[in-house]
Amino acid sequence: MPRSVNNVASKARRKKIMKMAKGYFGRRKNVWTVAKNAVEKGLQYAYRDRRNKKRNFRAHWITRINAGARNHGLSYSQLIGKLHSNNIELNRKVLADLAMNHPEAFKKIVEKVK
Repeated sequence: MPRSVNNVASKARRKKIMKMAKGYFGRRKNVWTVAKNAVEKGLQYAYRDRRNKKRNFRAHWITRINAGARNHGLSYSQLIGKLHSNNIELNRKVLADLAMNHPEAFKKIVEKVK
């Protein structure tokens, strides 16, 4: 009995990886084994950095809130502590947006918690 190989599926699998490697430099774009390793590594970086992006955005928001709070005589930690004690539930993304783009609204929030 002859050996059965599913060439259609194998070729599709390789084609998918080669398509993902498009734009890579050197042999990473056209040699199967090199491209496969490069694409797998790239997917690992993408997975990791989707999480790091959230971390970086939170750090940016905290920096912006701190700058806005210091304009009104508070530190970041004091402002967040007072917001929690007054049961004002605004997340850091919204607070950062207010501090940057709507300083008058941010000022009212700071005055309310002082």
